Amino acid sequence: MQKKITLTEDEIPESWYNIVADMPNKPLPPLHPGTHEPIGPEMLAPLFPMELIKQEVTADKWVGIPDEVREVYKIWRPTPMFRATGLEKMLGTQAKIYYKYEGVSPAGSHKPNTAVPQAYYNKQEGVKRITTETGAGQWGSALSFACQLFGIECDVYMVRASYEGKPYRKIMMNTWGANVYPSPSERTQAGRSILAQDPNSPGSLGIAISEAVELAMQADDTKYALGSVLNHVLMHQTVIGLEAITQLEKAGDFPDIVVAPFGGGSNFAGIAFPFLRYNLEEGKSIRCIAAEPASCPKLTRGVFRYDLGDTVGMTPLLPMYTLGHNFIPAPIHAGGLRYHGAGAIVSQLLNDGLIEAQAFKQLECFDAGIKFARAEGIIPAPEATHAIATVIREAQRANEEGTSPTILFNLCGHGHFDMASYEQYLAGKLVEHEVTQEEIMASLAELDTPTINA
Repeated sequence: MQKKITLTEDEIPESWYNIVADMPNKPLPPLHPGTHEPIGPEMLAPLFPMELIKQEVTADKWVGIPDEVREVYKIWRPTPMFRATGLEKMLGTQAKIYYKYEGVSPAGSHKPNTAVPQAYYNKQEGVKRITTETGAGQWGSALSFACQLFGIECDVYMVRASYEGKPYRKIMMNTWGANVYPSPSERTQAGRSILAQDPNSPGSLGIAISEAVELAMQADDTKYALGSVLNHVLMHQTVIGLEAITQLEKAGDFPDIVVAPFGGGSNFAGIAFPFLRYNLEEGKSIRCIAAEPASCPKLTRGVFRYDLGDTVGMTPLLPMYTLGHNFIPAPIHAGGLRYHGAGAIVSQLLNDGLIEAQAFKQLECFDAGIKFARAEGIIPAPEATHAIATVIREAQRANEEGTSPTILFNLCGHGHFDMASYEQYLAGKLVEHEVTQEEIMASLAELDTPTINA
């Protein structure tokens, strides 16, 4: 039995896959936050280079990957796929478990798959500086790496709870030449307004987005970059699933279940969308499961309506499953999953019943991460443990039902910068967080954004 399935550099995909072309119901349009009217490219122009705006709205099924981007991809792509034989044995399951390992990138996660093309397109249009936000630091690391390659300055607003709890992520970004600021900060009107209300604010991705967007809109040579949620970001990540299809063909296998962690959607989209194409085109019935934290459960307990992507209200209104843009999730260790909303494409797919979502508590996820590390050797990022917990749950269900499904999941990054959280778990000090229905209802009650008729 082959443990590791590898590809050559010639097998790096030449195009990204745009699932919008195949969706039975296309995502609803973004709206202006003030007028609630559909927006055109002109509203996005201060934030993004025109080529990315085109990708955001394109109906083309395939979008070619520039040669310069594929050349940079070769630093870590194609990424390996593994058969999780150790985990299968530990679980005593007849299920076949595979994982695509994105932790081999320089930043240690899947995020450079979109950071590199975003930096490339900004460079093509003469952009000198890119602002962004980061939660756990994965996206900030990836964009810092990409900006350095293309000679662009990078300013990262890092959620304060992570800035203080994950200093090595900050140093990683600094090493690649980025400026990193704890958010909320005194550098922006958005940050100052939040600090005036709560000087000890732990921050949130929504607040950090507000700060980064505010600064990008103030300077002509500065643009903004987002690491998840938006259509073009999700599309860039499909290199993961496209490679995985080729790898599973080489293994003579095909998945019944595809799993990935879920924050804003890029991780899940990256591996799941190319397989969903088989459901949409050929009528296959692959189950695609998004795994989210019980402390920030927008897919499983949120509502489908228009909401802001940030806290202060500087972004367009997007049709999304949301907990409300003022929702401040508990400071769990999976910082990359602490986002109040889901991308428009994923939200539409979930609303149409084409994908599934499951929520997991922190302790179950870390237990799954420890099991995986002991069975397979790789210590997963806290975000990735949500996928592993899902896989274990599905394998146990298969045992009970006497079935033997093939399960594929995205091991989106390693946990080498998350040892403090593993230390807390192993010492029995990790606190369980699950948001109450009262907290969700209170957050949603504050929304005055347009609803969506089912």
